[in-house]
Order: sequence, then C-alpha cells, then structure tokens
Amino acid sequence: MEASKKEPLVITDKEQMRRWSRAMRSQGKSISLVPTMGYLHQGHISLVREALKLTNLTVVSIYVNPGQFAPSEDLSTYPSDFHGDISKLMSVPGGVDVVFHPPNLYDYENDMKRNKNDQGARKNSEGKGEVVSCLEESGMGHETWVRVEKLENGLCGKSRPVFFRGVATVVTKLFNIVEPDVAVFGKKDYQQWRIVQRMVRDLDFSIRIIGAEILRDNDGLAMSSRNVHLSAEERGKALSISRSLLGVKSAAENGHINCRELRDSVIQAVSEAGGRIDYAEIVDQESLQAVEEINSPVVFCIAAWFGKVRLIDNIEINL
Repeated sequence: MEASKKEPLVITDKEQMRRWSRAMRSQGKSISLVPTMGYLHQGHISLVREALKLTNLTVVSIYVNPGQFAPSEDLSTYPSDFHGDISKLMSVPGGVDVVFHPPNLYDYENDMKRNKNDQGARKNSEGKGEVVSCLEESGMGHETWVRVEKLENGLCGKSRPVFFRGVATVVTKLFNIVEPDVAVFGKKDYQQWRIVQRMVRDLDFSIRIIGAEILRDNDGLAMSSRNVHLSAEERGKALSISRSLLGVKSAAENGHINCRELRDSVIQAVSEAGGRIDYAEIVDQESLQAVEEINSPVVFCIAAWFGKVRLIDNIEINL
C-alpha cells in the first residue's frame, strides 16, 4: 500500500465516535467534519481536500438521512457504494482519519435495548438495524426538529417542505456526536450551506462553517451523486443549466441587471432543452430573498428535472 493511502478508522457507534473525538481534542488536536450521504464523487473529495488544510484530523460521515426524505420520495433508491467510498477516500493524499457510518441515528429502540444489554435489535435483510422513517408517528419515532424558519421556506423548500428540517436536525446530531471545530459543505447545495451557517450562529455552536466552491465535470455539469441516473441524452440536455447560468453572469457583468429578464432567459434555455423547471430564482446571498435588480451580491439558484433526475445548480454574481 502506498504511504499516502491511509485506511480510515470506520466507526458505526455514536458513543464510540464521541469518545474518539474527545480523546483527540484532549491531546490538543483540531477536527474537521465533512458530512455526506455517500456515493462519493470528486465533488465530495474536493470538500475532503479542503478539510485537510484546516485541521489536524478529518472525519467524513456517510449517512443517508431518512429525515430529509418525504413519504413520496423513495430513500431506498439513493445510490450507495460504501467500499467504493472508502477506496476514494484512501486515494486522497494524507487520507482521512475516521469514517463515521452509523446504521440509523433515529433508531432509539436500539439505544434502549443496548442499555438493557439486549442484543436482539431489529434487523433488515442486510443484517443492519432497520431504517425507520423518522416521519412516522408511532413506536420510537423522532419528534424533535431543528428549523431555520425563514431560510428554509424558498427555493428547494417550496417543493420539499420537510427537507431542510431534516438537514438541520441531522447536522445538529452529527455536530453533537463528532464535536468538530470545522465543518465543510459544498456550495452546490447553496441553501443548505446558508441554513447550516445560520443555525450555527443562532444556536451558538462553536464550529466554523466553510462553503467550498462547486466542482464541475469537464463539460460543465455540477457534480452530483444523482448524475449517475442521467442517460447520455439527458446529460447532454442538462448542460443547458450551467451554460445558461454562465450567460446570466456575463450579462449581469455587462450591465443587464433586470432579474425577470435574466430569469426568463434561463427558464427558456433549460425548457427548450427538455428540462422541467422546479424553480429559477435570483436571491440575495445572505437572506435568500428574491431581488428585482442586481445591485448587491446575489446568487442565481435553479432546480430542474431531466427525465426522473432533479438537478440543482447555482452561480454567485458579485457586482
């Protein structure tokens, strides 16, 4: 094995994760966290590389969070390749120290059984703790939620009303378990990044939140775990998103600051390419409130469907 290919410690138990972090911090080590849902691509790896620059130790969490999936969204179709993820993380120079891969952060019944030294936890067909939707209202259901009330309402929050409460809640749980000094999020999920920033400020978490720039494939498509579901034809059509966003940025820098006209140009380009628009908005970078003219830093955020794949992208415009 090459010297750079450090195999990370895989931790599945949240108490063990907390003990590791506290032991490292007691030695004066700083810790960064990169939260992911797995099926890693080079966009995720760019976040890891950023994290490695900032602290002594790096933790990557791999956890598909059921709390951000509505009943109409099938979380079982979310792609996964844990062994491939570990291999990709080992390819990063310096490597990561820990992969936190819990079975289910909402399965409190297993917690109670563990406290009673009962190992008869429920199992699914793969031998893992059963994934219980935390939206259910029976049994050991989760009922404590973190809401960032204004920032979560627009953009992706319009069509995915439970998504950001799920994100904010699971990120809070990860922060409380890992206890990092720094956490790195990708700006592709722009609204998510701003929501986490605001949550950390409002709840006085002692964690520095870093927003890393979008990583794109050579053709311009923003990297996403969902891209694997695009056919070759759909992928080609989806390039209309990044191309039209670049066109808007160029137009704004050349004095075209009317947001309705700029929005319409992107909607037309993506629609003509076969995309179905979820939203296309030009909003203030901090408040995420829609603006009519660009005279301060804004971000153009878009979500569109190509086939059965919902893609999101954005571009910051700093005039």
